[in-house]
Amino acid sequence: MSQRIANINLLVRDYEEALSFYTTCLGFEIAEDIDNGEGRRWIRLLPRNSQDCALVLCKAETPLQQEIIGKQAGDAVLMILFTDNFQEDYDHMKAQGVVFLEEPRVEPYGTVVIFQDLYGNKWDLLEPR
Repeated sequence: MSQRIANINLLVRDYEEALSFYTTCLGFEIAEDIDNGEGRRWIRLLPRNSQDCALVLCKAETPLQQEIIGKQAGDAVLMILFTDNFQEDYDHMKAQGVVFLEEPRVEPYGTVVIFQDLYGNKWDLLEPR
């Protein structure tokens, strides 16, 4: 028997603004975009050239969901985006206006920098050693 995490839900304010950010700024690809009716959609995004864990955009509906948009991990890093070309991805993201909270640094586990998504969630961009 084997298991794996297939999807991670991410609360968003608006599908289109989130799609624009994740595809344009981060280079994610749309794996699925299905209209579920009543303004709901099933949107799965995958990092470029990946078939692993997908990001599912979930439009916040309840007051609690709306309140925690951008704070799903409190003030900790929510996601870690692996790359095999740190400099290329960093330069692309910076050119697209992605907000970085620090300068890139080299750690024993690889080259890393913390950035924010359009809602303020913290992410690591990481090229493992």
